[in-house]
Amino acid sequence: MRCVPELKAKPYKIDFIEIEMPFVHPFRTSFGEQLDKQAILVRIEDEDGNIGWGETSVDDAPGYSYETIVTAWHIQNDFLIPILKDNNDLSISRIMKKFAPVRGHEFAKAGIESALLSLKAEQDKVSLGEIYGATKTEIPTGVSIGIQRSVDYLVKRVGEFLDKGYQRIKIKIDRGWELEPIEAIRKEYGDIDLMVDANSAFTVDDVDIFRKMDKYNLTMIEQPLAYNDILEHKKLQEQISTPICLDEPIHSPRDAILAVEYGCGQIINVKPARVGGYLNAIEIAKTLGEGKVWCGGMLETGIGRLHNVFYQARSEFTIPGDTSGSDRYYEKDIIFPAVEVNERGYIEVPKGKNLGFEVAEERIEEIAIRKISHKLF
Repeated sequence: MRCVPELKAKPYKIDFIEIEMPFVHPFRTSFGEQLDKQAILVRIEDEDGNIGWGETSVDDAPGYSYETIVTAWHIQNDFLIPILKDNNDLSISRIMKKFAPVRGHEFAKAGIESALLSLKAEQDKVSLGEIYGATKTEIPTGVSIGIQRSVDYLVKRVGEFLDKGYQRIKIKIDRGWELEPIEAIRKEYGDIDLMVDANSAFTVDDVDIFRKMDKYNLTMIEQPLAYNDILEHKKLQEQISTPICLDEPIHSPRDAILAVEYGCGQIINVKPARVGGYLNAIEIAKTLGEGKVWCGGMLETGIGRLHNVFYQARSEFTIPGDTSGSDRYYEKDIIFPAVEVNERGYIEVPKGKNLGFEVAEERIEEIAIRKISHKLF
């Protein structure tokens, strides 16, 4: 990646578009069930008509994060836009640093940053992958499967995704829905690349459950303990052999680096929006290196999905991420063509300018709930 992505011209106009898209299947985790996806799309345009697209991939309820569609809309329009209007800097990293007085709200900031980086690619007439430091022509991909109505149905769903070529299976677990599903999958499919995600459903007192998981040779256990805890994960990691992966409590490069350095976990799930954007996410990947990072997802629409594809095309990513094909979640995406997983379980990295795909603005208009535009100068 270029050291300091710098715009050729100031953004002239920015649009925030709230959308809602139904899932093809409900997505259930330990903190609830989602039937559709909310997001705030960010469209940034300069005076020459160059357009960048980003996504603020939040939910309508504060389950995974305290940020929601309502808070992100508020923070972006009432606090971040005034900072952008006063900005005369063309360096994207320095623009992002000017957001520092707004504490937290990484998703809201990341949505704007992703659009700025896309605008940079459009201005330079290059692939966004060049901005992100992509070196691969395709990325291996995995799938995240929510809690199902029965173990038998879960096993069937796993088989469907294996048949589609997905290289890594992640299942959501909860109290009473952990050892039996794992054992059933291992019995049916053998030594596939399998991991579990608890979304903070357990405590360190549940160590016996995790000791039993050790025999199943899982790739990792993601966020078994509290969403805001790092240190108790160290206690658990010291008592089990399966690598712990940290997700929810990692909000910055510093969080990620210290967590691994002090043995609180061995792997970081880097969700760029959760760590404040792709520049921070790239810093984490560069610092921790191969085998220590992988890219999670927030059930993004095609725009956020493509940003994640380019990010994972960096050399540090050897663990398949959660960036599945568009059809995993949506009957009709907002990009054309849809993101597809080939029969070998890979997604091709787009070669064209910017996102490399066409943004279906008519489709966005169909599903838009509200929209607001700001002139920046």
